[in-house]
Amino acid sequence: QVQLVESGGGLVQAGGSLRLSCAAFDRTFKYYSMGWFRQAPGKEREWVASFVADLPNGRTFYEDSVKGRFTISRDNAENTVYLQMNSLKPEDTAVYYCAASLGGPISEAREYDYWSEGTQVTVSL
Repeated sequence: QVQLVESGGGLVQAGGSLRLSCAAFDRTFKYYSMGWFRQAPGKEREWVASFVADLPNGRTFYEDSVKGRFTISRDNAENTVYLQMNSLKPEDTAVYYCAASLGGPISEAREYDYWSEGTQVTVSL
C-alpha cells in the first residue's frame, strides 16, 4: 500500500501560480509513474499530467489545456512529485489528486493503483 499525501492547494487569482506537492511514504516510489488528475464540480475526473518512470530520466506528458502552463516534476530522493501551476485560469478550479501507477496508459485513471485524498485549487477572476 502506497500512501500519498498532498499539500499546496488553495485560493489564487487568475494569472497566479500554485505548486502542489505529493509525498509518497514508500521506498518503491521511484518505480512508479506518477500522475496528476483533477475533478471539477459536476464533471468527471480528468487527467492533467504524468511523469513516467522510464530510464534514464523519465518522461513527462501533459493534457493539452495545461501545456506550457503546468510542469510536473519529481524528486525520487524525497519520494515527492510536484505540479507547478502557472498562469492559472478559473477553469483550472478543481480538486486535484496525485496518483501512482506501475504501468498502463498514463492518462487513464483506472491504470493508477494508489490515490491521494485530493486538494482544492480555486482560481478566482
